[in-house]
Amino acid sequence: MSNGFEIQLWWLLVLPAFFVLGWVAARIDIKHLLRESRALPRSYFRGLNFLLNEQPDKAIEAFIEAARVDPETIELHFALGNLFRRRGETDRAIRVHQNLIEREGLNDEQRLHALSELGQDYLKAGLLDRAEDVFQKLLGTRRDEEALRFLLEIYQQEKEWRKAIDAARKLPDHAGHMWQKEIANFHCELAATALLNGEPEAARQLLDGALAESRKCVRATILQGEVALAEGDTAAAIETWKRVEQQSPMYLALIADKLAEAFRAAGREEQGVSLLRGWLAQHPSLDLLDAVFQSELKAGGADAAYLLVRDELRRNPTLLGLDKLLEAQILVSPPERRPDLELIKNLIHNHTRRVARYRCDGCGFKARQFYWRCPACGGWETYPPKRTEEYDLAP
Repeated sequence: MSNGFEIQLWWLLVLPAFFVLGWVAARIDIKHLLRESRALPRSYFRGLNFLLNEQPDKAIEAFIEAARVDPETIELHFALGNLFRRRGETDRAIRVHQNLIEREGLNDEQRLHALSELGQDYLKAGLLDRAEDVFQKLLGTRRDEEALRFLLEIYQQEKEWRKAIDAARKLPDHAGHMWQKEIANFHCELAATALLNGEPEAARQLLDGALAESRKCVRATILQGEVALAEGDTAAAIETWKRVEQQSPMYLALIADKLAEAFRAAGREEQGVSLLRGWLAQHPSLDLLDAVFQSELKAGGADAAYLLVRDELRRNPTLLGLDKLLEAQILVSPPERRPDLELIKNLIHNHTRRVARYRCDGCGFKARQFYWRCPACGGWETYPPKRTEEYDLAP
């Protein structure tokens, strides 16, 4: 009992001492901050205020004045360089960061920071060779991962796909990003070039490499079918493209026309139309509907194509589907009714042009054609092969 009482008394003596020490430390920190803030030019704080109010032009003027008053303030020069680059004044940004690099008295971290900023200036200015040289110098330093990311961006812009593969493989995998998808697409870019140059064997090896990186790489499977077709093996091309359904059904529309043509070339047109009809029933898609419509039109005629579109429109009512139905109805209607139907179709078509686009999941950029790599944000496989109307109608 007495021991417990002594412990309580001990705490009563120690706790006030902790409060006193905390108060003293806080007073020291406040005095230190006040001394630092008094040492900074007033124009520095004006610049910060302009930044907070989203007035970058006035912020730059204030920071330039602050830098003249206190040229030794390194952080001011970093802020200036970043603002110049964001405004597109890359020449001024480059001069600021070059002067920083040449300045004496910088510690290692500050010099590496200045080099990284200079590399970003060159990249923004489109001086890719200079940017690459700068980021190569940062490899093996504390900014190694940052340098690799910028080098990867440079190699993609230059279409140096083998260098891009090497850079991506050196980047560490994070919980939020694995690099297999990008590396697989780099292999596909090389394979597409090899196929274009009449080198099917080289293309085949590259596509094997793509699928080794990512078994779900639909693009590699599509290109494998094109390699088989280039070698005259239509049956192999058909069997290869059919694997897309197991990989990702949403990409079936990308190979529907190719598959129908291959079945036609093999003398198995009806079998091809039947397969595409089955896909449309299980995996409805506006692009797939268009491909099946064209195949049905060639195989069964206008009446069969009209019935196909009518049934699909009842199942999945969309403006784009209505546009296709009107196209089919014009084909089966008597000549005297066609002008009225064409007028209605043109009115519908003017509306469907706005929704007949693909949309990037990464940045929201919309385009009339499908891209494996978004032209806006640079993401790979961020364009699902679905029209925006299909997303708008989804629950």
